[in-house]
Amino acid sequence: MSHLSRRQFLSIAGTSLLAQGIARARPAGLTAGEVVERIQRNVGIPWDNSSYRDTFKIGGPDSPVTGIACTFMSTLDVLKRASAAGRNMIITHEPTFWSDADLVKDLSNDPLYKLKLEFAAKNNLTVWRFHDHWHAMKPDGIYVGWNRALGWDKYLVGAGQPLYEIPPATLRTVAKHIATSLQSRSVRVMGDPDLKVSRIGRGSHTLSGNMAVLPKVDMVLISEAREWDSIEYVRDTILSGAKKGAVIISHEAGEEAGMDHCANWLRAFIPEVPVEFIPTRDQLWIPS
Repeated sequence: MSHLSRRQFLSIAGTSLLAQGIARARPAGLTAGEVVERIQRNVGIPWDNSSYRDTFKIGGPDSPVTGIACTFMSTLDVLKRASAAGRNMIITHEPTFWSDADLVKDLSNDPLYKLKLEFAAKNNLTVWRFHDHWHAMKPDGIYVGWNRALGWDKYLVGAGQPLYEIPPATLRTVAKHIATSLQSRSVRVMGDPDLKVSRIGRGSHTLSGNMAVLPKVDMVLISEAREWDSIEYVRDTILSGAKKGAVIISHEAGEEAGMDHCANWLRAFIPEVPVEFIPTRDQLWIPS
């Protein structure tokens, strides 16, 4: 049997202690950075590192992950429900701090900003946004989930801006179907309730986009458009005598189902932790 010299023993012992120190320094199990790396490998398009949206908003890549919540918007309510469910990494489609770029330089003294940050820190929450690349997927990840929620994926025609050929129905019936399918109270309608509708176009954020869609369809479905231009253009179109209809839905109703689809998509390559869709939900209410 060979014998170790004192120098050899100390060298081995030191190496062992160093290895233990490295092991302790590395987070055990899945990290938020590893989740993002898997998303980047599976999204099917080149990753654009210049995106200011698809970045960490709270926490960072070394944060350990015990569960994942996919949501439309990381509201305070969503953070609380995610934490209660043990989903400490929230993948949100829209901002956390109320501006597109999540700019926080002017929020340091805002009590709500501090409350949200303190809650996240106390409960070891990490928030990462998944917007630009989820939309850029082929097909668009938001529209895939949204079409399925409506049951309209089988009615899609052509490519580009979504157009649908549905069995003829009245504008009233279509509007009720949209409100029920998307579980939204924030649905408004313009046009004759009995107007026969079969060709429907998904509208745009912009006036020019909605102007381009409206002549091609019986009804335009608008989300996230400015009321003072797009909606007024549609109103005047209908008041001019054109047989057109419009259903106006909230930003949330236009995209929430796409993050339910995101949760299903993530489960295929993140098996180590539970992945759950947590709906943002429509908090608006209608006075009786």
